[in-house]
Amino acid sequence: MSTVAPDREESVLVRRPGPHELRPVRTHRRRRALELTLAAAVPMALILWWQLAATQGWLDDRVYPAPSTILSDGWTRAAAGDLWPDVWATTRRVLAGYAIGTAAGYALGLLMGSLSLVRAALEPLLDALYVVPKLALLPVFLNMFGLGEGPQVALVATTVFFFVWISTMSAVVAIPPGHRDAGRVFGAGPWQMFRHVLLPASLPAVLVGARIAAGVAVLVIVASEQIAATNGLGHLIFDSRALFENDVMFVGIVCVAVLGVVFSELVRLAGRLLTPLAPRDRGRGQS
Repeated sequence: MSTVAPDREESVLVRRPGPHELRPVRTHRRRRALELTLAAAVPMALILWWQLAATQGWLDDRVYPAPSTILSDGWTRAAAGDLWPDVWATTRRVLAGYAIGTAAGYALGLLMGSLSLVRAALEPLLDALYVVPKLALLPVFLNMFGLGEGPQVALVATTVFFFVWISTMSAVVAIPPGHRDAGRVFGAGPWQMFRHVLLPASLPAVLVGARIAAGVAVLVIVASEQIAATNGLGHLIFDSRALFENDVMFVGIVCVAVLGVVFSELVRLAGRLLTPLAPRDRGRGQS
């Protein structure tokens, strides 16, 4: 006795293109507008809540002055020229230390990433120094350079050095051996190997470390200025707190936040210009 198998119904899955496929530019603009709105709305809501809490007496305005008071005081100090010397002192120290630390960290990271014997000789020592809190080195730098700009710049340079060194060495070590072999096959010399193989392959990871170091440099210089400086934003914050001028203290804190954001964004912009083909961490995300 034979049986005939019933016909199987075949299902067809139809996929319709979404808005991001039909109108990618328009969808991206809407997504970007939403991201910018959220980025501005969250801090604005916190500031409005702070203003309301200070004016309604929910917070002690002697300890937490209203944002309007902080803005007014900051505008007055800036117009009188009392704020800019401290801003410039901190900016000058950050830029000098960042430049020295980045150059030294990149050079040594490139050398250690390329030569395994140099890496074996220096990596244990540098790993031990890396875990030492950098502020603990401030007395050492004070003994070496005395009072003035030297200890502040040296502390920032040391902090930045380790971030750039680690990211550079790791990026160079991670370069596939085939890249180097291809360069040797084409007869690339040391400079050509660096210019056409090591630099393009390692630069995106190096710039990530450099951007992290930019934010940490601002943190370190502010802490250092609170301990061993007679000017700068860190000194302004610490000195105003000691004098119970909390509105001035918050002016300094806001200036530090602005300086950190500007400095980090400048490093990010430099990274985009130097590595235009590298994936961006924000701005053109997928919808």
